[in-house]
Amino acid sequence: MNPVLLKPEADTQSQVVVRGVVDRELTAMLWQDRHDALWIPMVEGFDDLAAEFDLVVIEGAGSPAEINLVDQVNNRMVEHADATALLISDIDRGGSFAHLYGTWALVPEATRDRLAGYVLNKFRGDPTLLAPGPGRLTEMTGMANAGVLPMLRHRLPREEGAVEHGDAPADAPSVAIPRLPFGSNLDEFHMLSHAASVRWATDAASFERADFVILPGSKHVVADLAWMRERGLDVAVARAAAAGTPVIGVCGGAMMLGMSLDDPNGAEGFARGAAEMLGLLPLRTMMADDKLTVRSSIDWEGEQHDGYEIRYGRVSGGDDLVVARSALGPVGWRSGNVVATTIHGLFEDPAFVERLLGVRISPVLDDTFAQLADAVEQHLDTDLLRHLTST
Repeated sequence: MNPVLLKPEADTQSQVVVRGVVDRELTAMLWQDRHDALWIPMVEGFDDLAAEFDLVVIEGAGSPAEINLVDQVNNRMVEHADATALLISDIDRGGSFAHLYGTWALVPEATRDRLAGYVLNKFRGDPTLLAPGPGRLTEMTGMANAGVLPMLRHRLPREEGAVEHGDAPADAPSVAIPRLPFGSNLDEFHMLSHAASVRWATDAASFERADFVILPGSKHVVADLAWMRERGLDVAVARAAAAGTPVIGVCGGAMMLGMSLDDPNGAEGFARGAAEMLGLLPLRTMMADDKLTVRSSIDWEGEQHDGYEIRYGRVSGGDDLVVARSALGPVGWRSGNVVATTIHGLFEDPAFVERLLGVRISPVLDDTFAQLADAVEQHLDTDLLRHLTST
């Protein structure tokens, strides 16, 4: 978990989460006034890792050359860690040499002194055509050419999760998942997307021929449900449920399937008060001031599964529909073809997915990491990388 997380609440505001806990005082603070308060958990997080491990890899965020901002994530941290740095440029977007030179020119001197090399990533075509660009860039900046990575067809989950991979078998069942503006934990459907035809839906028609409908997690349940209603997706989900299509809600999606959600203290950052949900299950959600963040071992109709809970909502009702429990109480409900659970991670469990959807999934990340490691070994200057990690 990042020591500091900025969680978007709207187009122009973010909730500040420090060490996994929402900090309402920092959230209300002006952006430029937050820096010192956020730096403390950031540097403490790094120092704890550096004390325990021989090598710490720091992935930057955004660009270190955003000269309109105070950059702590890249520039201040690389100086604190006295780290050797590489610039990575997505050459598929074009303009990589300008991007790399411009970044080198604009970063603070303390960062520039630590920029040992650069990598051109996602290259399509013949790398010999790049000459003399890499050599000239090295002459102009002193940064070594660490290599050119080709565009790879890999199976890593995308950062935002809501991406269709398109490599499921031709006869695979179809799964419709609304592409919620504030959807969360979407990468838990990554393995499913390789065994089923997953469609991230923004219109009602996407639900018409789906074999399954899944309502995913949500950072802001009320706002996401309002978005669904604007597009008629609420009607499409209800119609699918009435037609016998399995409809499954996960965490925020489970809350949507209930009767109401009450947020008396504005935990979601929107208007306080009760909101009507889809009404497909007799569940009611009360948003608490504290977020529940626990790993859970659950009993789902006699079978054991592991997952995690990360939510403000406390769900009650539907006592006669409970099909899963954890140490904290009910975490799964079923009424015919409508299923709800507050547990994340179940769709990363092959046994659970096969039991619920009849679809066999298999882990893909180990093979993907091996593929990426092979690409690094083949296309990057590994002698340079080893040298940088020893200095």
